[in-house]
Amino acid sequence: MLEIPQFIQTSIKYFVSLSILLSIGCAPTAKDEGAISFEVFASFERVEGASPLLTAEPGYWAAAAHAIVVGDTVEYMWSMRDPNNYWDLRRSSAPKGDLTEVTHDPRNPILSPLPTGMDSKSIEYPNPFFNPHDGKYYMYYLVKEDSTEKAKPKQTGLLTKEGDFGIWTRVSDQPVIRAENTYELEVAGHTSVAIVGDTIHIIYTGMESRSHNPTICHATAPVSDPATITKNPNNPVYVGSGEPWDSEGVREAEIFKGPAYFHIFYGGRGTDRIFQIGHVRTKDFNTFKPNPYNPIFKTHDDPDAWDSDGLLTPQVFELDDYYYMLYAGLNGDGWNKGHCQSGLARAPKQ
Repeated sequence: MLEIPQFIQTSIKYFVSLSILLSIGCAPTAKDEGAISFEVFASFERVEGASPLLTAEPGYWAAAAHAIVVGDTVEYMWSMRDPNNYWDLRRSSAPKGDLTEVTHDPRNPILSPLPTGMDSKSIEYPNPFFNPHDGKYYMYYLVKEDSTEKAKPKQTGLLTKEGDFGIWTRVSDQPVIRAENTYELEVAGHTSVAIVGDTIHIIYTGMESRSHNPTICHATAPVSDPATITKNPNNPVYVGSGEPWDSEGVREAEIFKGPAYFHIFYGGRGTDRIFQIGHVRTKDFNTFKPNPYNPIFKTHDDPDAWDSDGLLTPQVFELDDYYYMLYAGLNGDGWNKGHCQSGLARAPKQ
């Protein structure tokens, strides 16, 4: 038998491995140096004592939650939905050393719908962020006007913090992201942001109508004026991976800026009509590479579990040795009639 020299064997193994990496979009390049691997974001597991983390009695929801790390504290901003589908804004917090040790602000709700105006029905999906330009905290949030005549679209408003994290005021009485294009006539909201240099990158859900699948859109704003929004002319920028699991809509996307990519986490719905969590990464918001392990986080196997029937709002944030995911879970008959609460999962850094 002909013996193959060792250096040739090594070369063959290298090129076979490289071919496999190329086929799933994981090949290392100089530009990708330090990139977070797809495998890391496919390793989220539910946190003991935080499943769920933010709770509500049946008939009410504890949902649309976002976390922001401030010093030694993790601030949870979230919304409660009542049985009449009105939403208000809530604040809770936990020490950085134990994210499950939640204390609820005694002033809750800290912001409620006004009798009239853009958020007279909903103050939902709070998305707080620190603006390095002026050293202030802002929050994009989903708004909906109450109406007995015609259903109003979901749009995006803007708040700013005027004291501690329990005191927020409206920057404007008008939406800053409006439902003005065909792809967003029913929904132009569910925002998430990442700031790079002088630019606020905003990801949001766009939906034309209930008979159309939701999509993911991109916009920007200067840090000098978070209320001035420029929408990506290529919107919607992402409509799904092309795989069956998210073929029926993508929504409530969350953005996390890594060292090489913007990472987008989202709820994807397949032909089974169940939303599960997917992940794609991008450098330019035009070309997206899906995680080959999608969906990266699935509904609970136990049919009686609080998050067994659907998953949405997968916000990923970094803390010490882990990436955490704060997400909404559904139990019951659909996103209108079921019971929705919020929980935590985590993945170790590698």
